[in-house]
Amino acid sequence: MMGLMASDETRTDTRTETRTETRAMRQTETTRSSTGTRAWTPWMTRLLVLGIVLAAVNLRPAITSLGALLEEVRDGLGMSGSVAGLLTSVPPLCFAVFGVAAPRLARRFGPGAVVFGGMVAITAGLLIRPYAGGTAGFLAATALALMGIALSNVLMPVIVKRFFPDRVGSMTGLYSMALAFGTSIAAAATVPVTNALGGHWQPGLAVWAVPGAAAALAWIPFVRARKASVSAESAGSAGSDDRRADADGRRAEQPPLRITRSRTAWALAVFFGLQATAAYITMGWMAQIFRDAGVSAGTAGLLLAVIMVMGVPLAFVIPRVATRLPHQGPIVVVLGVCGLAGYAGLYFAPAGGAWVWALLLGVSNCAFPLALTMVGMRARTGAGVAQLSAFAQSTGYLISIPGPLLVGVLYQHSGGWGLPIALMSALMVPQIVVGVLAGRDRTVEDEAVR
Repeated sequence: MMGLMASDETRTDTRTETRTETRAMRQTETTRSSTGTRAWTPWMTRLLVLGIVLAAVNLRPAITSLGALLEEVRDGLGMSGSVAGLLTSVPPLCFAVFGVAAPRLARRFGPGAVVFGGMVAITAGLLIRPYAGGTAGFLAATALALMGIALSNVLMPVIVKRFFPDRVGSMTGLYSMALAFGTSIAAAATVPVTNALGGHWQPGLAVWAVPGAAAALAWIPFVRARKASVSAESAGSAGSDDRRADADGRRAEQPPLRITRSRTAWALAVFFGLQATAAYITMGWMAQIFRDAGVSAGTAGLLLAVIMVMGVPLAFVIPRVATRLPHQGPIVVVLGVCGLAGYAGLYFAPAGGAWVWALLLGVSNCAFPLALTMVGMRARTGAGVAQLSAFAQSTGYLISIPGPLLVGVLYQHSGGWGLPIALMSALMVPQIVVGVLAGRDRTVEDEAVR
């Protein structure tokens, strides 16, 4: 009897060791196939972290550097206020159009190759657009750079989750900090760099192609990672057969979602779109608002940088607070009130309290990390989160397209910033309303199951 028990224990240990070895072998093969190299080494990990940081730094300078020199660009190209408004509407349009293609391109070529291509597109677009020779060429080169941003913007969080599954929080924080840093440094440094390069706006804009080239170089080793997404998923599911069977059973039992039937999904999509509208109006026009109020070009760029840099610390604080609350409506209200106060200050005393208004608008612009946090909280399953994220972001970016354009039209035809600021304030009211609705403690699965 004791012999039989010892034999059973031996067989059990053997099966356990075999499963462990098999899992390790699967993970090793996954790493090899996903990187396109013989083995994943520590220096490759460090290089990937560097690549993620450099890519994130390049995801906003194409927008904020243009905002700091928009007046010079308009004068140099003979651009009307309406066309300038169209230019500030191009980013969300490109994000909505090209971002949809990112998952399909990643499945075909690999996420590393797509991000590398995105960095190349950013570099080429920023290098070409100041010397394109006219408004049409300037818009086309800007669209090229924004296409690269859109593709990378969608895939960077995916890469973080695939390659750093046990450090998603810290890597996302690092990625967010780098993105906010790139956004703010381009706003603050564009005018001084332009002056140092002779005062011409062309080299002042073209210089931002240099960080893009550096990021492209960092991603070259990962171009062959054609199956990183599939392989990483395989590594994550390389557990026991019983766990996979249970997971397959649960997936089979889940009915398909009709995401458009969910009121929460629509509220979150509209909230995402309205906060994106405010963000792109800010990046495209805020420096010009301060300049027209008598603030110098360099100081206006610094004020825009202050608005953008507020996202660095608050991107860590707001999601943590939001996840501890059953209802995120109070945070939405606080951010909205800060926005209304900032717009009121711009209307009545744009130059006198410029730094205060910049701080308030910086807080208000942190609705973006709150929106991303609510996407993860409003769905129970991974499939639901992915479906909700795609719907909210694609719909939201489409909603945000007319805002910057309408601001440019109002500015041109009214001859001042009174009506545009009134429009910004008016949009903040529905943003608060739909944000409160989106923050209710419920999930899209409960509303959208067929």
